[in-house]
Amino acid sequence: MLDLTFLMLILVIGAALAFDYINGFHDTANAIATCVSTRALSIRAAITMAAVLNFAGAMISTKVAATIGKGIVDAGSVTQMVVLAGVLGAIIWDLITWYYGLPSSSSHAIIGGLMGAVIAHAGTAALHWKGLEKIILSLIISPIVGTALGFIVMVIMLWCFKSTSPHSINKHFRRLQILSAAFMAFSHGTADAQKSMGVITMALVSYGSLSTFEVPTWVKIACAVAMGLGTAGGGWRIIKTVGKDFVKLQPVHGFCVETASAGVIMGASSIGMPVSTTHIITSTILGVGLSKRLSAVNWNVAGRILIAWVLTIPASAMVAFATYQVLTPMLGE
Repeated sequence: MLDLTFLMLILVIGAALAFDYINGFHDTANAIATCVSTRALSIRAAITMAAVLNFAGAMISTKVAATIGKGIVDAGSVTQMVVLAGVLGAIIWDLITWYYGLPSSSSHAIIGGLMGAVIAHAGTAALHWKGLEKIILSLIISPIVGTALGFIVMVIMLWCFKSTSPHSINKHFRRLQILSAAFMAFSHGTADAQKSMGVITMALVSYGSLSTFEVPTWVKIACAVAMGLGTAGGGWRIIKTVGKDFVKLQPVHGFCVETASAGVIMGASSIGMPVSTTHIITSTILGVGLSKRLSAVNWNVAGRILIAWVLTIPASAMVAFATYQVLTPMLGE
């Protein structure tokens, strides 16, 4: 007879890899929306490039994984059911926002999901408030930094090439934008695949397979592959929202957006902060749009994106809380 706790572990690992796959196609737009909208790359070429570099980025660090696995909830309150319900809450919210073409944050979703599930299991006392404050502060500050950096980089570019014709600028930057999109795709892998690495490692510690929180090599590879496959699956709905509907971009704008975004993400990943790649790329697009004029930004789309941002943590927490309540009687603890 199959051990129920082992079955729960398998379900958690499967759900975490599914989340990584969904994260891949949900957040593909983060890396490639701008280069697709400016026609620097075809959508097929852009997705292929993003998939390969997402995989590469996912393999280089585990600092963000450690933050997700140890900085949100008390380890003693983590059960397989808590992790499973938390991941399912994040998956459901990601699918809802993907369906409506909203670039919400998978980082926020997994954090909210774990919070909701552990509250259902052990109450609010099981939350690491100090760690959560640090994480949430970084998720708030990073879009502000992204907006400012996007604005500054764009202004610098405009000043440097003020005597060059727009046609000539965009001709050269269409090629450079391929490099900046590659940098963005790599940085996306360093940040987002690690969330699932943290979740799976948390489940392995809870099960007893690991005595300390250290991400196994097979977990790194599995999460990197799932992210890469998800990225290869596309995500045109969100690519359209971010790359076409929000701000109309030319290659020079796309280069500034991707370079500024990747810089913020890589900086945050290097110190283990789980920032939202979605928030950063969207905020840098806003900064670049503002460097042109206020009317360059589609404020209706901006409003929809902001609503999705605000709702993500509480919505995914509520879904995870409900999921825990529904699954516990069926599967037990």
